[in-house]
Amino acid sequence: MQQEIIISGFGGQGTLFAGQLLAYAAMDSGYHVTWIPSYGPEMRGGKARCTVVVSDEEIGSPLVRRPSAAIVLNIPSMEAFEPAIKSGGVLVVNSSLVPQKSERTDINVLYVPASDMAIELGNVRIANVICLGALVQAAGIASLEAIEQALDAHLPKRHRKLLGLNSEALRKGAALAAG
Repeated sequence: MQQEIIISGFGGQGTLFAGQLLAYAAMDSGYHVTWIPSYGPEMRGGKARCTVVVSDEEIGSPLVRRPSAAIVLNIPSMEAFEPAIKSGGVLVVNSSLVPQKSERTDINVLYVPASDMAIELGNVRIANVICLGALVQAAGIASLEAIEQALDAHLPKRHRKLLGLNSEALRKGAALAAG
């Protein structure tokens, strides 16, 4: 098993953090993992993405050209990565910010109003975790429990007060994907 994932959006949307959570959860579950961030020079608002490769065998290359799954948090990310997903893959779209629909019929597309859901939960910055919950549920890359353990183990001290909210966001995203 090897899953190649891209998480993409604008800087400040938590793309790198969502990728780190997934990488830590997979690594803590005994998988081989790579995590590579990529971002523009802007502090907020520029392009930000990361790739995560999760495998039960050694990873030959960390480069991802044809991901098996992606989370897209903005329109440019949808335009860039929706066509690249392998047939049979999973695409999680933050439909609060991405109004267009995929025309592909060979992938599983989940439209998650993540920003709207995050605002309802009280913090727009957890939209990334909502989408991660949906991805984990739909693609089976890691368990929700492993992601929650990674949250607990790796959430920076300055954000520890948001641990419960992040867990709730993760579960809401997973529930939405479960149908």
